[in-house]
Amino acid sequence: MEDVKKRKLEDASGNDDDISTNSEDHLRSLLEPLAKSQLVDLLAKLGSQYPSIAEEIKGVASADPVHRKLFVRGLAWNTSSETLRAAFSEHGEIEEGAVIYEKASGKSRGYGFITYKHMESTQCALRAPSKLIDGRLAVCNLAAEGLSGTPATLDLTQRKLYIGGLSPNVTSEMLLHFFGRHGDIEEGSVAYDKDTNESRGFGFVTYRAVEAAKKAIDDPQKTLGGRNIIVKLADSHKGRTVQTQLPPAMVPMALPLVPPGYPQPGKAHAGTPPVGYSYPQTIAAYPDSSYPGPQPPYPAQSQIPYPYYIGKQ
Repeated sequence: MEDVKKRKLEDASGNDDDISTNSEDHLRSLLEPLAKSQLVDLLAKLGSQYPSIAEEIKGVASADPVHRKLFVRGLAWNTSSETLRAAFSEHGEIEEGAVIYEKASGKSRGYGFITYKHMESTQCALRAPSKLIDGRLAVCNLAAEGLSGTPATLDLTQRKLYIGGLSPNVTSEMLLHFFGRHGDIEEGSVAYDKDTNESRGFGFVTYRAVEAAKKAIDDPQKTLGGRNIIVKLADSHKGRTVQTQLPPAMVPMALPLVPPGYPQPGKAHAGTPPVGYSYPQTIAAYPDSSYPGPQPPYPAQSQIPYPYYIGKQ
């Protein structure tokens, strides 16, 4: 009889050990040292075997909106929030979606946001990030990543092309179709005027691969819409544009050379100044009050050393 009681006590104590090894604290101590990849593999395996665990994983993943919110750029000026939501609704239920407008003018800023109800819908949209909406190729990525979410951002300067000399009749669809023969396009459209929505005669195309951009530049066939077009890296075009936009006040003024011994206005002095040197004098750098028309917001007179503006005669 005593042996039976002893065996029962041993069995009970053994069960207690099993329960303690399956406790949450004990399991946490086993999971904490594991690498992220090991934890992902473990949870994926368990989720595929047990539907309840799969639902728990989905709920945790979708709890934070940061995993469900997309930033969408490259929108046409006339794209509405309703149109934006309709374009992305194919991937799943949308919790919130809107185009961002300027407060002062009420015009679109060319981008917007989409927040899905489930993280799975967001991942589905990210697998096809480019969408043709109202004639423009819009691109999306996770809002938390901002513009840095674009693939291969570091070599963007080698993938983005400036297309100039476009006919007013060339649409974004025509532009994308023409350049799509060189490779997959990540983003691209004709540039339109915000007020008139008319073509500005140029556009941009961003390829997914640098090799495709090089092919487009080297392609001898550069006729689109009945015109010869310009194809070059957008970064090089931007650099030249900046260099040519210098403020007028920064350009040196060439004034006649004052002969030695000639009295200079605004400064009385005796003797003849040495050749190549003269005293500071008052020069009208901008129109004074006698100039007809609106006055610029600059001082009418400026003390400028005269030799700086002497040019070769």
